[in-house]
Amino acid sequence: MTTNAPRPEVLRYTAFSSSPDGGNPAGVVLDATALDDGDMLAIAADLGYSESAFLTALPEGLGGQEARAYTIRYFSPKAEVPFCGHATVAAAVALAERMGPGQLVFATRAGTVPVEVTEEDGTVRATLTSVEPHVEEITDADLAEALAALGWPPADLDPAFPPRVAFAGARHLVVAAATRARLADLSYDFARLEALMHRLELTTIQLVWRESAAVFHVRDPFPVGGVVEDPATGAAAAAFGAYARELGLVPEDAVLTLYQGEDLGRPGKITVTLRAGDPRVRVSGAGARIS
Repeated sequence: MTTNAPRPEVLRYTAFSSSPDGGNPAGVVLDATALDDGDMLAIAADLGYSESAFLTALPEGLGGQEARAYTIRYFSPKAEVPFCGHATVAAAVALAERMGPGQLVFATRAGTVPVEVTEEDGTVRATLTSVEPHVEEITDADLAEALAALGWPPADLDPAFPPRVAFAGARHLVVAAATRARLADLSYDFARLEALMHRLELTTIQLVWRESAAVFHVRDPFPVGGVVEDPATGAAAAAFGAYARELGLVPEDAVLTLYQGEDLGRPGKITVTLRAGDPRVRVSGAGARIS
């Protein structure tokens, strides 16, 4: 961005909540044409949110949508990330408030992500469809290091949910707690976990506790982004859906509810939809502008 160029409007939206006081805040720049990487990183760092989204409209006819297709990039206060679910929802809600509900297409570093936006009784909701996911094992040594950094004894894990690295646009290590109390007690070694996550190219650690067959509570440490904890993490929710399905922990056709942010005082609700025969994962949530 040249020194004489005006700073673009930076919007603030929350995702996975209809209240500005809940969910996960994100910065949204709807026209990032004049910004370079340094500009975007500086804006994200100034906002201090876990991620911010920067959009550039694609020419009509590309992406399968006239005037509703965008390149989107995501920056945390410390670095660019390949995909971010909550900033996708926030950006989609911001666009819908200006263009109306409907279909959007976002070209991300991880691949093409379609988004459907609806409005009912004044609440705007966005549903993103992930790129094709995959799940891989983690070595015993790397898992031991992750648990040591978290301060979680192996006995505190839920044996029904073996730790795995799951991807649905970004890589997340899924670790399940045996109790809600274990999940609530989160105090970890920031530098140690950050170093491991950089080495394994992880975006967050998806910490999970299962309340019932289709209801989960989750938390996401995010030291690689310069944030202790992400309040509501759509990319991790998509990865978790793929993980749970691949390991047979939920049916191939399933609707899962993930509650996140309660321990931070910013409650959010994420809906994860799995469809038999379609490997992609759908992640839905409400959004609202932060005044």
